[in-house]
Amino acid sequence: MRIGLLTEGGYPYATGEARLWCDRLVRGLPQHEFELYALSRSAEQEERGRVPLPDHVTRVRTAPLWAPVDDGRSYSRRERRRFADCFTTLVRGICAGGAEPFATGLYGLAELARDQGGLYAALRSETAVRAVESACRAPGASRALQAAQVPDLLAFVDELERRLRPLSLDWYEEPGLGAVDVCHAGAGGVAALPGLLAKRFFGVPLLVTEYGVRLRAQYLEHSPEERPAVRALLAAFHIRLASEIYARADLLTPGNAHARRWQERCGAPRARLRTVYPGMEADRFATVGEDPACGDPDTLVWVGRIEPAKDLIALLHAFAEVRRAEPQTRLRIFATTVEPGYLADCRSLAAQLFPDEAADAVTVGESPVTFEEVGGPEAPLPADAYGAGRVIVLSSVIEGFPITLAEAMFCGRATVSTDVGAVREVIGGTGLVVPPRNPRALADACLALLRDPERAQRLGAAARARAQELFTVEQNVRAFQEIYLDLLARGSTVRPDGEVPFAQPAEARVPGHWTTPTWASEATA
Repeated sequence: MRIGLLTEGGYPYATGEARLWCDRLVRGLPQHEFELYALSRSAEQEERGRVPLPDHVTRVRTAPLWAPVDDGRSYSRRERRRFADCFTTLVRGICAGGAEPFATGLYGLAELARDQGGLYAALRSETAVRAVESACRAPGASRALQAAQVPDLLAFVDELERRLRPLSLDWYEEPGLGAVDVCHAGAGGVAALPGLLAKRFFGVPLLVTEYGVRLRAQYLEHSPEERPAVRALLAAFHIRLASEIYARADLLTPGNAHARRWQERCGAPRARLRTVYPGMEADRFATVGEDPACGDPDTLVWVGRIEPAKDLIALLHAFAEVRRAEPQTRLRIFATTVEPGYLADCRSLAAQLFPDEAADAVTVGESPVTFEEVGGPEAPLPADAYGAGRVIVLSSVIEGFPITLAEAMFCGRATVSTDVGAVREVIGGTGLVVPPRNPRALADACLALLRDPERAQRLGAAARARAQELFTVEQNVRAFQEIYLDLLARGSTVRPDGEVPFAQPAEARVPGHWTTPTWASEATA
């Protein structure tokens, strides 16, 4: 089977989203051929290179979304008129909230790009700016859109061209995406756009996996400096694109019920949804998980990216309550990556709440809160960080699928978590869950486990059993293997040319005359 794997800002690059699970999926299915179609987000990402790829990855095509592109081509009057009609329909669907105009304009632009070449210059033209301005002023547009000024229109047209850049790529004709058996998008949004076109033009089945909902991520990524009209226009575009992807995909595989609810609210048919949990390498945590007695029983551990969404401020205030009740307790914070400004704020608060303590007048003081790095001397591996204590804490106010929580479960640790995202679904009764932004409740839950180590050990054992059942690489690969076969079996009914799966022998694509015996050639000669 030939699978076209679509990514944006991740695999096969060495950094970025979806890198680990895509690599595990590809390596877990060596019996299939994979073709990678990757959109990169920055020059830095491309400079850091790619991960080593297995031999059954037969093709890698990449395109940048970050660099300005100009193909240098000009357009005839007829082409300009056709572009203006399609683009006007598209932006009318964006601004007025119409799913049908959006889809009509999108596929019209795709057909134009396919017939005439790239649309890079056209999408940045004065015609495009005027079309957006007209749509913003039209009846039915929101107040934020009606207030858009010329700088807003120019900024949006620039961003829209980048997001529609897959329309102009040469990925579709054979032997490209049009010839694969299944298109698998590793995320929604722009990553799935090439899959939409392959389905539209060639009938290739489309599978979309979202471990973090792309539409939700777009909302969270908007910077405070972004102008309100540009933010509103981009949000409207991503809503329309998400709705179109969810309506057209043959199957959607959210990574948890939290992501599934987002998809359903955006119009995804429930019959085409199947939850597939991400696969994680359980062996990396086996040593710690098989030794429940390791780690300091009086130490709380936090692991993750230090950023405002993780709400370490609330965790530090909760730990102040814990210290008042249990003075011997320590808190070790292990960072995978950091947001420097937020880290400085957390260090400053920790210094105020917990002045360095010393046993006597000649001993050097030491804070009960430490900030450390995963990969540092104290914790070379993530398992070492989780093994530093008996209770793992997650204090987030925003969370998708909590990877660090699942890793703690593989390590057999008891957990205290805030009730956000997919936390309750992942924990499944094997840990304590408290409301977010509630330091008092977080402190009480931590104290309950610190004061009852036998209960903490029971919860840790149950958590490890749950993780090994639901979150391993093996279950993830098995699920996608079944899905690929099911989509392939159904795919022949939607192919425009009526192609039947496996009608052409696999060796037909091997260079040489494998399908025609030499004696047959000699006889006809």
